[in-house]
Amino acid sequence: MEFGVHPELPVYAGGLGILAGDAMKSACDLRLPVTGIGLFWSEGYCHQFVREDGQVEDRYVHSPRSALESLDVEISVHVAGRDVKCRALRVTRYVDSRLLLIEPVAEMDRWITRRLYGGGQEDRIAQELLLGVGGVRLLRALGESPDVYHFNEGHAVFAGLELLREQLAAGLDFESALAAVRSRIVFTTHTPVKAGNEAHSIELLARMGADLGLGRDELVRIGGSPFNMTVAGLRLARRANAVAELHGVTARAMWRDVDRAAPIVSITNGVHQATWQDPRVRAAVAPDKAPERRRDELWRGHQELKGELIAAVEEQSGVRLAPDRLLVGFARRAATYKRADLLLGDPDRLARLIDGGLQLVMAGKAHPADGEGKAMISRVAVAARRYPDRIVYLDDYDMRLGALLTRGCDVWLNNPRRPKEASGTSGMKAAMNGVLNLSILDGWWPEGCRHGETGWKIGDGEGDAVELSPEEVEAMDRRDRDSLYAVLEGEVLPRYRDRAAWVAMMEQSIAMASWRFSSDRMVEDYYRMLYAPDAPLD
Repeated sequence: MEFGVHPELPVYAGGLGILAGDAMKSACDLRLPVTGIGLFWSEGYCHQFVREDGQVEDRYVHSPRSALESLDVEISVHVAGRDVKCRALRVTRYVDSRLLLIEPVAEMDRWITRRLYGGGQEDRIAQELLLGVGGVRLLRALGESPDVYHFNEGHAVFAGLELLREQLAAGLDFESALAAVRSRIVFTTHTPVKAGNEAHSIELLARMGADLGLGRDELVRIGGSPFNMTVAGLRLARRANAVAELHGVTARAMWRDVDRAAPIVSITNGVHQATWQDPRVRAAVAPDKAPERRRDELWRGHQELKGELIAAVEEQSGVRLAPDRLLVGFARRAATYKRADLLLGDPDRLARLIDGGLQLVMAGKAHPADGEGKAMISRVAVAARRYPDRIVYLDDYDMRLGALLTRGCDVWLNNPRRPKEASGTSGMKAAMNGVLNLSILDGWWPEGCRHGETGWKIGDGEGDAVELSPEEVEAMDRRDRDSLYAVLEGEVLPRYRDRAAWVAMMEQSIAMASWRFSSDRMVEDYYRMLYAPDAPLD
């Protein structure tokens, strides 16, 4: 549904899209024959700002087309009683592997691809029909029949129904058609959060998507009723993966009652090193340098990056942060389970940390329809105004700001409610730049954390239940907040005052992350564990 390849092509919302963009870049670097198919969003995702009264405001602008060329091909998809003619736009800059974006030809049909994740359920079904059904038809119009179709989250599942329709039209019975389709589909599930595993009314699907070509019983057989896109992905795929080792445990438990064809293996996400690791950091840690020189260059490069972030913060907010004080960063999608305001919950202990040398720079972006997420952003922005020289909230989080933050902070904070953070990739970007992670043992961090060496953990990995009562949520928040304050006070701030020990941790962080949590490794794992015909099934 989204590809984040460059800030100048804003057809992405956040981590999922940037992950898809990084996968496309690695496919190119590794010279692998991968085609990406998405949608061209004419207004993309929202720009988001906090007003003086603390309210969050969304703004939209038209996406530029300077990096796109139209292919000489046209397809048609039946959506809500109308044949929607579509064209394909090829992305000509920012990524060298082939990335194709579908767009309706007629202006009257572009309500479908106006805003990423905008509108209601009918809009979403229409978008997913273009992506799934349209994506397969685009490949056919180009004369292509891929060996493997990789559905990157549930949004693409209607492609599987189009493949089924093709097999049924060729004369196969339903069971034979399903077996033929399964042999070529793999599926990635990205989140245990309920809102990320969407479901649609069977009746609405039948009304919106006549091109799906399946009856009610067949739709229910695949996705249940209501039609759950993740369940359908699991049932249509020969293999499926979660996006971290812990997420694999969570996903297998979460979907254990689904009579799925696909076992769920774990392939931990990764990020594109050339995009996210600053060249100065990469040069500083070159293996042919003497250890003392390497550490001197690494610290000098980090200080330059920190200075660039401080300058950008001052330009945007008017606040001048101190270069010699610990700078902690927190920036991600503003979902409530990520707890952007956790550190702000005890004003007395927070004040003590600030007096001890802490500075905090925060950013985030809530889904336009997520009132609770926006309320959390408002609370963070209001709290920042109470500490005008030590806490800063930056508007309109995007790839550009993400790169500045994951290169220029000293510490990268991550404190979701475990186990809801399926992977998390911003911490990988930080780790590659020697920015030390301070994180709940969730997502990728249980695999990367060596406490006191590559970064620090918050808590001891308590919590494996996705759904909690309000009382359990409150207890978890209190426990994790206490641990967060204790680690900052007792370990992080004292270590920052010991430059030699700090730089040694930076080196270990970079060494830990640069291959193991790269998208090159991730894509190679996709080929080995998902795409290959003889890939293991467990």
